[in-house]
Amino acid sequence: MLYAIISTDIPHSLEKRMAARPDHLARLVRLKDEGRLVLAGPHPAVDSNDPGDAGFSGSLVVAEFDSLQAAEQWAAADPYQAAGVYASLLVKPFKRVLP
Repeated sequence: MLYAIISTDIPHSLEKRMAARPDHLARLVRLKDEGRLVLAGPHPAVDSNDPGDAGFSGSLVVAEFDSLQAAEQWAAADPYQAAGVYASLLVKPFKRVLP
């Protein structure tokens, strides 16, 4: 089943986010290579694809996991979580309708 992993960053998370980004991306690439990743990306803190120093306000990952518990465990092990980037993390079942 698909799950949406929705995170909210702490204020001024950009430095911590950039430091943990290579490890964070490596995990996402593994999901992609396994054919389980639907989409992933950050929420810019301002209305721009390149928010500069404004940074990001959180992230969204939609991926396939065997269970809600498996998705929660994967999310809890995210390098951004370990680095203190996230203020909160929510994992919810997701039903893809389109496209």
